[in-house]
Amino acid sequence: MSVPPPRPAHNRPALIALVCVVALGCLALAWWQWERFESSSGTGQNLGYALQWPLFAGFAVFAYVRFVRLEREAEAPARPGRAEAPREIPAGILPERPAAAKSDDPETAAYNQYLAQLHASDIDAQVRTAGLHSPERNAG
Repeated sequence: MSVPPPRPAHNRPALIALVCVVALGCLALAWWQWERFESSSGTGQNLGYALQWPLFAGFAVFAYVRFVRLEREAEAPARPGRAEAPREIPAGILPERPAAAKSDDPETAAYNQYLAQLHASDIDAQVRTAGLHSPERNAG
């Protein structure tokens, strides 16, 4: 049994049917709101909706057309003479990140040493609690 060739993005019957149903539904709602506006209980809100629903229908068609164009661009091979869009931010555009000032303060160095020891003892306690600690063996 042979596999049928893949359909192009612009030839998807289910997607075309969905766009048609959505557009026709929006136009039907616009007609309904227009009829409500013309009735004796109609208000300006009904007129606003009657004018708004066709815009929704147009957006459904626009979104489908845009989808097809993006699919075609993704499938098209890159042309050799065409320059690609830059993928990285060139150096010098963004401001430099400030570097942390190195402190020669002995009090800060002692505190950082204390924090490092606390961290090491905490990690050691977690390893022992998990049962991953093995007694050290001498090689000799």
